[in-house]
Amino acid sequence: MEPGELVGVKGEGRKVTGSEFAHRPVMLEDVLELFAPVETGIIVDGTLGAGGHSLGLLDRSRELCVLGIDRDPSAIGAATSRLAAYAQRFVALHRDFDQFDLALEEACGTNRAFCGRAAGLLLDLGVSSPQLEVGERGFSYRVEGPLDMRMDPTRGQTVAKYLDSVSLQELSQLLRENGEHRFSSRIARAILDGRPYRSTVELAEVVKSAIPAAARRSGGHPATRVFQALRIKVNDELEKLQVALGKAFGLLLPGGRIVVLSYHSGEDSIVKSLFREQVTGGCTCPPRLECVCGAKPRAKYLVKSKAPSKVEIEENPRARSARLRSIEMLTAPEQAKGAANG
Repeated sequence: MEPGELVGVKGEGRKVTGSEFAHRPVMLEDVLELFAPVETGIIVDGTLGAGGHSLGLLDRSRELCVLGIDRDPSAIGAATSRLAAYAQRFVALHRDFDQFDLALEEACGTNRAFCGRAAGLLLDLGVSSPQLEVGERGFSYRVEGPLDMRMDPTRGQTVAKYLDSVSLQELSQLLRENGEHRFSSRIARAILDGRPYRSTVELAEVVKSAIPAAARRSGGHPATRVFQALRIKVNDELEKLQVALGKAFGLLLPGGRIVVLSYHSGEDSIVKSLFREQVTGGCTCPPRLECVCGAKPRAKYLVKSKAPSKVEIEENPRARSARLRSIEMLTAPEQAKGAANG
């Protein structure tokens, strides 16, 4: 997540400048420290944004190559301009992060430095500051704009289209799964009764009016979780995360590292579960007892769970919900040591 002029984002030919797209990378020093042992080879930045994390990686080692992937063509333009000085070791491609294997094949076709298995995968999930702040993208309830929310504005279903056809049961379930436990059905009914929608602010007002005044006095804007749930749904974010990590477990080099920054409990739950399965080898024995089922660890923990420091949150408030997790894929000798206890 995450200079120069970018391609138009949407609508009336508006263009986003690189300065608009740039923002402070979350937990940058932690990410660089985790990838420090990877001095050569390819690291895939699957959520490139403006390239802040990639810039740090390329600066750290002259033997490192970074393949940047992003669903947002504006991000590709921003990062390509920002990292132009690293053109021999940096390639940016417009793809979903669950297609990083196909992106590697494509990059290899134009730059031999990108032929081979990756030594690392970085995923900085969620929506970027520039996407939130550009009204035409429709991500924010605070900024007037069309109800879009597509990470890739060139394809897929907008939130407005999704709401035109969704059932009450499905929408209630979606909101419930994304934190609206008390008022999910009430909000869903109000949203459906208010269709069709012309703007983000219009939807936000409907959500706000559906929640009792007493419940609105704390906990931030009532539309926060609703907008997040709709964004995750139309972009298939949770499904793509599972696919991407499943591929990474089988395609990274032995000793390859995976670093994931999550900002939502659904994302973090998937990462936590899939990482645990790799670290335990799928062990089914009771916790805290010696494994007797014959499971063989395929990875070891580098960071089980870490939040940003108080200093970083003060300097960059949008980092406050971040959760970092990281594992290293094992070689055969390391598996024999029982790395699940790492």
